[in-house]
Amino acid sequence: MAQDKPAIAPPPLPVLTPQIPLEISVTGSKPTLASLQYDFDVFSWQSFIALNWPANSDGTPNTNLTIGQAPNDPVVWQSYRESRSIFLAGGATPAPWGEDTPPPPVCRNIDAGHLPPGTLRLTQVGKTPNVLDESGEPFKTGPLIDQNGQYTRFSIMTNQSMFNYIVTNKLYSKAGQQAFNADANFPSSNATSQQLGSIMIKTAWVKMGGKYDPAKFYTTYALVYDNPEEEPGVKPSCVLEQVGLVGFHIGHKTQDEPQWVWSTFEHVDNVPTKGHASTLAAYNFFDPHCKNCKVNDPPPRPWNPGNRYTKPSQVERIIPITAEAQQLNESYHQALAAAVPDSVWLNYELVSTQWPTDAKSKTDPTGVPAPSFLANATLESYIQGQVKQTSSSCMACHNNAASTTGNPSDFTYLLQRAQ
Repeated sequence: MAQDKPAIAPPPLPVLTPQIPLEISVTGSKPTLASLQYDFDVFSWQSFIALNWPANSDGTPNTNLTIGQAPNDPVVWQSYRESRSIFLAGGATPAPWGEDTPPPPVCRNIDAGHLPPGTLRLTQVGKTPNVLDESGEPFKTGPLIDQNGQYTRFSIMTNQSMFNYIVTNKLYSKAGQQAFNADANFPSSNATSQQLGSIMIKTAWVKMGGKYDPAKFYTTYALVYDNPEEEPGVKPSCVLEQVGLVGFHIGHKTQDEPQWVWSTFEHVDNVPTKGHASTLAAYNFFDPHCKNCKVNDPPPRPWNPGNRYTKPSQVERIIPITAEAQQLNESYHQALAAAVPDSVWLNYELVSTQWPTDAKSKTDPTGVPAPSFLANATLESYIQGQVKQTSSSCMACHNNAASTTGNPSDFTYLLQRAQ
């Protein structure tokens, strides 16, 4: 009689920790491109978990809680500084770390004493929290219109290491950049010294209500500001709104990756993948019932986030999420569910991680990125694809970034915002 084969134990679930990783952990003695992609994807998930950990009032992780508990309380990255509070009118000195910059005047009629903790000011209709003041995607490719006919809002945040470098070198003003007159070189994370380096966070948000159920999103309250400096014809307006997270992009400069590590996450219901059957009855940025909608086509001008209704965008993912990334997503979802069964973070997935395969390349300053292209469907909706110099590639694009003096700005376009 044949003996039963011993049961094979399932692989252990990933450990959820509030510690932001400082460098990738290489698995295997002979790493391959595929195994290193896995290692960088794990780095991305570890970063996502730590940055979205419940926070204390000073922005440090609350180690009495785990991710997914207190689901709508502030998380770690929300203590970071939004770009609008660093690059001020007239090149003024930003407030010290930990102090807030007053919101735009039109927002000040909203009683600050009644703002919920962690309130963002969403002024970008392309990228920002605290005040969401941006409604257009990078390089004026166009705004992203949600299924309620409203503009998606964006934010860009920096951590303290990056903020301190900007302030210490007075890179927040054109005059300061002229006096600095050198290439920017932001601090890198260093695993040996246990020093956290520079991190940028870009986020995308939709207003709750209508076709969006707040229970399915990480939500916060935001001052949603229509910024007249963004597009001609926009009138200043500010409304306190509950908003839900739909896109999350991390840039992290590490010692071994001076071109930064680029990690991009999305809400699982954002969009279907081109060439694949639609699996959901409703998406955040796609209508399966619309037969004549132009796909990945920006709305016609004029662009005005103050419009009461704009025809929704019809967005598909061009480059599929790989099977390996999907498997890793499932592994982290299982770990999140084991910690908090109804965790809101089960609704978010890694799209991919872009990293330099040859950081010291003498011929390619971008470090020979892998994968060659990377796009977040909410942040680069209209420049997805695999066309060199045209389609979205974090490292190829950000390699062109410069300050107002023309000096290279170390893979960030933020210094161009200086006045």
